Amino acid sequence: MSSGLAAHRDAKKLVRSPSGLRMVPEHRAFGSPFGLEEPQWVPDKECSRCMQCEAKFDFITRKHHCRRCGRCFCDRCCSRKVPLRRMCFVDPVRQCASCALVSLSEAEFYDKQLKVLLSGATFLVTFGNSENPETMVCRLSNNQRCLILDGRSRHEIEVAHISAVRVLTEGPAPGGGSARAAGMCLQYMVPGSEGVAQLKLMAGEDSNASKRPAAAWLAAMHKATKLLYESRDQ
Repeated sequence: MSSGLAAHRDAKKLVRSPSGLRMVPEHRAFGSPFGLEEPQWVPDKECSRCMQCEAKFDFITRKHHCRRCGRCFCDRCCSRKVPLRRMCFVDPVRQCASCALVSLSEAEFYDKQLKVLLSGATFLVTFGNSENPETMVCRLSNNQRCLILDGRSRHEIEVAHISAVRVLTEGPAPGGGSARAAGMCLQYMVPGSEGVAQLKLMAGEDSNASKRPAAAWLAAMHKATKLLYESRDQ
């Protein structure tokens, strides 16, 4: 990809919506597959009571809309302002209690796990039914749209084309402990066809120390695919 095209895809702009300021991609087609669209607000005229505690709205009890779900609440039920990274808000925005908990949980992905995915890790990668795995560095592209695999060959897989994920684990070590991620199988749609391809990522066999970055990357990728499926359901 040329540097000019890459810059074009990464370009962003500041926009103002009724919910607040958002830093969004210059072109909608280049948005993150993990992103969520702003919800339609429940119209004020359809909301005479808080949709949580049923307090009646009046001059003193004012109505507020949750920026994540769009429902209408009183100040007590919708007082928290927390980051909402999946909608690209610049500042924390007002959310109801249940939505705030979800957004705070997702913030960990953006603050920690996304950095792991962008940094990448080394795996033995097997495409389809091949019996010859290739050592490759796997990472997420800067715009979060592609899974990039670099080795003797190079492959890019659109994250939005991933249709199924299965985490492969290895048993607990002698003396106890929980099983940890050792690999992952991904199914993805092949552009221009109706076919589905598969690849398998496996952590190397060198040492436990070398497996730790791979295990962290797999855990982060598992979380990313959960967000991906949730965004499809919106």
